[in-house]
Amino acid sequence: MPLIDPIPAVLDPDKIAKILRLEKRGGGRKEAQELISEAEGLFHLRAFYSEAFVESRSEDGLTISGHSFRSRVLKKNLDQAIKVFPYVISVGPELETHAARLGDPLHQYYLECLADAALDAASENLRGRLLEESGLPLLSSMSPGSLEDWPITEQVPLFALLGAGAAEAGVRLSASLMMIPRKSISGIFFPSEETFHSCQLCEREKCPGRKAPFNKSCS
Repeated sequence: MPLIDPIPAVLDPDKIAKILRLEKRGGGRKEAQELISEAEGLFHLRAFYSEAFVESRSEDGLTISGHSFRSRVLKKNLDQAIKVFPYVISVGPELETHAARLGDPLHQYYLECLADAALDAASENLRGRLLEESGLPLLSSMSPGSLEDWPITEQVPLFALLGAGAAEAGVRLSASLMMIPRKSISGIFFPSEETFHSCQLCEREKCPGRKAPFNKSCS
């Protein structure tokens, strides 16, 4: 059950400039690189993952290594799965604390966007590591709270499944089930024949974080 500290997350200045729309402010790659350098000095990226096993399935969910999850979509995606990989990744608290002290809402927004980009990059790094270690051809993931069918309350069994590993990565759940530090992600990687994104079941067309078009057949 490895803790990866730190987990690499490479940010591309050109992509960051596009995400932040810096060209509209007269900035561009140079400004993006300056923001990346500032943010990277505040990152403490850590990831924890473990192996878990699907033990049983019910009409509206399934049991993974003794912990029950309720989600028809998760059950459908894990229909043929035996082994899965619960995980948590965090940027750490330093960037969030620094950004809140800036007194500049736009600069704070930029740094928080970079934290999100770093989490995405770290997640892809972890996916690649798991693919190499497992020999599986493809891994997709789902996160509690990303779909109405798998609400934020499912963080409780997920963190129970992660055990002490979540704390090792520096992450805990608040009373309202939000992760602390706020710039953290959690979920389950699972083998799949086709890449699945929760976005495929979300009808919010203009979401800036959209990774795939809406596809009702995935439900």
